[in-house]
Amino acid sequence: MNPVIIAIDGEASTGKSTQAKKIAKELNFNYRDSGAYYRALTLYLIQNNINSKEEIPQTILDKILIEQVYKDNNLIISLNNEDVSKKIRGYRVSIKVSSYAKKSEIRNFVYKQLRNSAKSNSLVIDGRDIGTVVFPDADFKFFLFADSKVRAERRLKQINDKSVKLESIEKEIKNRDNTDSTRKIAPLKKADDAYEIDVTSLNINQVFNKILQKINSR
Repeated sequence: MNPVIIAIDGEASTGKSTQAKKIAKELNFNYRDSGAYYRALTLYLIQNNINSKEEIPQTILDKILIEQVYKDNNLIISLNNEDVSKKIRGYRVSIKVSSYAKKSEIRNFVYKQLRNSAKSNSLVIDGRDIGTVVFPDADFKFFLFADSKVRAERRLKQINDKSVKLESIEKEIKNRDNTDSTRKIAPLKKADDAYEIDVTSLNINQVFNKILQKINSR
C-alpha cells in the first residue's frame, strides 16, 4: 500500500499544527510540522548572524541538521542535536521567519526533508504550500483560515510573554499573511481541490471533527 499524504495548509495561527497532530494520532500516521523546519533554520541563521538578504550558500545549509520526533503528544524539534522546541516559537524567530522562508534555497532544503519523510511513511503535514507545491498530489488537502484578531489572541497565548502586546502580534500576523501570499516562490494560497474551513468561531474539536469527517467520507 502506498503512503497516504494529508496536507493541512492555512494562514498563520489557525491551529494547523494542533489539527495535524490530532489527525496523525487518530490515524496512526507520522506527523511533520513544515513550519518548524523554517523556524529552526531561521533560529540557526539568526544565531550565526546570517542576514536574510544574503544568499545562503549550500556549505552553510550542509551544517544544519534538523530532526522532528513526535512522542507522547509532544513534538521535539532538534537543531544540531539541541532541543530548540521552545526557542523556535519565540517572538524573535516569529518576526523573522518569513524573510528567510521566502528564499528558494531555504524552501528547497525543507522540501527535500519533507519528501524524504514521505517515501515510506503515511504523513500528516501542516504548512502553507504543502498541497500546492510540496505534495500537489496529496490524498487529502485542507486549508484553514480565520479572523486576524482571533489568530493574534491564540498566538499571544502560545508565546506567553507579558511584554508582547496583542496589537503587535496582530500586526505581525497581517504582515506574515501579506509576505506569504505575495512572495514569488510558493505563495500562500488554497489548492483548487482543498477543503476550506473557517476556524474563527470553531473550537479545536469542532475543526478536528470536520477534517476527520471529510477523510472518512471517501
